[in-house]
Amino acid sequence: MPAVRDNTALSRFELDVEGGLAFANYRRAPGAVIITHTETPPRLRGRGIASELVAGALELIRADGNKVVAGCGFVVDYLRKHPEFSDLTR
Repeated sequence: MPAVRDNTALSRFELDVEGGLAFANYRRAPGAVIITHTETPPRLRGRGIASELVAGALELIRADGNKVVAGCGFVVDYLRKHPEFSDLTR
């Protein structure tokens, strides 16, 4: 699967998958990234792509030394199920 990238011009993390684009919109705050919305193309849903996107976004956030604020339900649920990212939450 391709790598998640940070499209700073559009303030979103992106993942190209089978000709489609999954993305997670965000806002920056001092020392934190607030993920506000995740979206996967309808034809690609139910295959774990959003989870792959969020995991990649969290790794990028960690690499930049920031924290994450879950501003969408999917990210809240993902963080609850993946304690390996608990160091990123405030």
